[in-house]
Amino acid sequence: MSLAADEVKVSSAQAQTLGIRVVHPVSSRTDQTLPYPAQIVIPTPQLWVVSAPVAGMVSNLSVARGDRVNSGQPLVRLESPSFVSLQRDYLQAFAQDVLAAQQLKRNTELFQGNAVPLRVLETSQAEARHASIAVSERRQMLRLSGLSDAAISRLASETAIAATLSVASPQPATAIEIVVSPGQRVEQSAPLVKLARLSPLWAEIAIPASSVRAIRPGARVEIDGYATPGQVVLVSETTDAATQTILVRAEVPNSGELRPGQTAAVRINFLSSGESAWEIPYSALVRRGEATLVFVAIEGGFRLAPVTLLAEDQEHVVVSGAITDKDEVAVSGISALRGILLRLGAGE
Repeated sequence: MSLAADEVKVSSAQAQTLGIRVVHPVSSRTDQTLPYPAQIVIPTPQLWVVSAPVAGMVSNLSVARGDRVNSGQPLVRLESPSFVSLQRDYLQAFAQDVLAAQQLKRNTELFQGNAVPLRVLETSQAEARHASIAVSERRQMLRLSGLSDAAISRLASETAIAATLSVASPQPATAIEIVVSPGQRVEQSAPLVKLARLSPLWAEIAIPASSVRAIRPGARVEIDGYATPGQVVLVSETTDAATQTILVRAEVPNSGELRPGQTAAVRINFLSSGESAWEIPYSALVRRGEATLVFVAIEGGFRLAPVTLLAEDQEHVVVSGAITDKDEVAVSGISALRGILLRLGAGE
């Protein structure tokens, strides 16, 4: 037995005595990782909470959990003394604004005819500005309570104060949780219904820290049993201290087959420099500092070949490097081969 540039000369008889067993690398399909479990979740920008614009009592629910709703569709009806007060305050401010405008017009005409001094006109101008500000404030309060501009205009013209208020969906979505029930009293800003848009969804994957270096944002992601692929949108910059995994998040278009909360097996296309990817048993790996190597059979022995670790689980790894499916990679007797290298290296 001898050493030359990380080569070990071992005869067939010696290999059998040392318990060395070899296998051929298996091509990893389309340069993908091994399957990893993923959690399907709703992207946080696609979650909304519809809250009570005013304090009141829930008189009716028009939606149930799981229902799809359209923009402007009523969700909850509230009976609210506070809403009555908002309408009354607006009507009073509106009337005061009309009166102040009329007074300003009259005093402007009188001033132009030298019938009143300038200070009277300036006082009317200030009162008109204050009245306009007040009515604008009250109008905004009604808008925040859910009334449209058309409904506010009808209120001003008809002076018909309503005791109930419909809370509507701000956009098309799915109701994922109903927080209240009929007869329940709620305070202003209390949550009523939680809504979500369910396409696209996120697949959140915990990848071992040693396997994440080949995964980049934009990489293709395939979910087993689901035809539409997604892509990686995030490779976290932090590691979970408890599991030593790194969060990889993929965005996946959803045609209705994926459901938030489910788990799925996903494969991620890794980015390599044109080398093929190979699946081999985990036991074949040789670690030397930051480097990862395998023993490849050559004539009369074995040589150490560097590989790049792309994915791993407890039994298999996916690597890229200067190996092919025609090579034989040692998967047992690794300790014996390493021991020979160490002894020969020390003897140089």
